[in-house]
Amino acid sequence: MASISIADLKMLREQLGTGMSDTKAALEEAGGDVEKATEILRLKGAKGNAKRADRSTSEGLVAVSSVDGATTMIAIGCETDFVAKNEKFIALADRVVAAVAAAGATDLASALAAPAESGTVQTVIEQQAATLGEKIELTKVARIEGEQQAVYLHRTSKDLPPQVGVVVAYSGDDADTARAVAQHIAMFDPTYVTRDEVPADAVEKERELVTEIARGEGKPEGAMPKIIEGRISGFFKQIVLLDQDYARDNKQSVAKVLEAAGLTVTGFARFKVGA
Repeated sequence: MASISIADLKMLREQLGTGMSDTKAALEEAGGDVEKATEILRLKGAKGNAKRADRSTSEGLVAVSSVDGATTMIAIGCETDFVAKNEKFIALADRVVAAVAAAGATDLASALAAPAESGTVQTVIEQQAATLGEKIELTKVARIEGEQQAVYLHRTSKDLPPQVGVVVAYSGDDADTARAVAQHIAMFDPTYVTRDEVPADAVEKERELVTEIARGEGKPEGAMPKIIEGRISGFFKQIVLLDQDYARDNKQSVAKVLEAAGLTVTGFARFKVGA
């Protein structure tokens, strides 16, 4: 049996995050050759990844990186909160979002194919999944461009990394209000910035629904137009940022707050881990 260097054993464990017995066995199988042992451990991890393919990734974190006037945000999932707060997982997210931002990727396919270290984002994730022993996957990617961007990352638990993230693209000079609006988005989860962005067929479907409900309630026919429009306004307040009551002062709409601050929101993205 080849002699196993304690230094090599320690180095491999720190580099790959593998257990003592697995690392020692790999070095013994490789005859003390560190490179061969590394391949053995990674191959073993890859086989484990395949077995974990059908598992869900409801935990994880959100990370951001700003490069060349654009902010990239990712959500990366894992199986347990134990791994979500692991330093290696958090470091992985930082490496991944940096690579995705550098590549200018705007969707999952281009993000996973982005160059990273000696391979791609996909291979880096697979290697770390093998090390941590859980399924890990990149679940969401957004690249927000604009004159300026405000970022808000929210921790749903103080001992976990951020699990809700918002990036807002805007023009104007009031960075504090822009960040406050990002916090509002994190809380109220709008889908669109303005009413004009809502698909016409979605509005028509809602109009048909509230009309049917109002008639079922026996509302007077003469009052129907006003009732229907009121309920359509309520529908817009649920999904349109500018129509929503502002989180910090529900007597004002977000539109009024932005107007007073001299801001114009041109786009946003909101991610929540597991959603």
